[in-house]
Amino acid sequence: MSAPELPTQPSLRRLKQFGVRPKRDLGQNFLIDSNILGVIARAAGLESQDVVLEIGGGLGVLSEHLAPLVAHTHVVELDRSLEPALRDALEPFGDRASLHLSDAMQLDLTALQPAPTKVVANLPYGIAAGAILRTVEELPRVTRWVAMVQKEVGERFRAQPATSAYGVPSVLAQLACDVSIHRRVARSVFYPVPNVDSVLVLLERHGPAADPALRRLVQRAFAHRRKALARSLQLAPHAPPGLRERAREALVAMGHPADERAERLEPDEFRRLHEALDA
Repeated sequence: MSAPELPTQPSLRRLKQFGVRPKRDLGQNFLIDSNILGVIARAAGLESQDVVLEIGGGLGVLSEHLAPLVAHTHVVELDRSLEPALRDALEPFGDRASLHLSDAMQLDLTALQPAPTKVVANLPYGIAAGAILRTVEELPRVTRWVAMVQKEVGERFRAQPATSAYGVPSVLAQLACDVSIHRRVARSVFYPVPNVDSVLVLLERHGPAADPALRRLVQRAFAHRRKALARSLQLAPHAPPGLRERAREALVAMGHPADERAERLEPDEFRRLHEALDA
């Protein structure tokens, strides 16, 4: 009796071939609609000299779509049980593809060689915001990000001041990048079907990431959203005496009320505030 034929779609084939069972605790929702792969690649504007970083390789369906289009593809995957499926996807590309079985939030991204120039990924939802911000900060050669993320995460990244979604991720991303929602993505492109909506978020770098001191200021400014920005800064651990009054003066000099709240400042205004307080 002949063995049953495997599905032709790569994710479905590898699910069956390698006996993979998605792990919800790792946020595994595998792409099973190959049409979305071209959408992702076109949004990334891939060129032959690009080096792609893919976080959350999963079953390798996106990996094997990207690899022939670029000079090198780095694939990071936490779940070691997916290694056989990923090796199956990457083996045809030889030394033009590297598999890193590691936690993307712990991996030394600066050690990746060749250095990434694009980040293209179906990101695990639990680390999506952190992974994007980390790559913005640590990979200065990356010029574009195309990431599948939960709808709420995408909306936070592109949020404008004075909206409920505007916060630390919005400011830190927009200080370095132009951010947009490229398109919404149907739940049906995933297996298992997630219980949240997804979008492709697009970031294009226009400048350097915020330095550590500026990141700390932004995080402290939003730490107490119901309080005035200057008060929130003063409440931070080890805040120097007089910081509240200096911040109030700086805000007035920028054309804001002394008791302005963090969510009403434009991203670039946080940089101006930091420079004023650091003077």
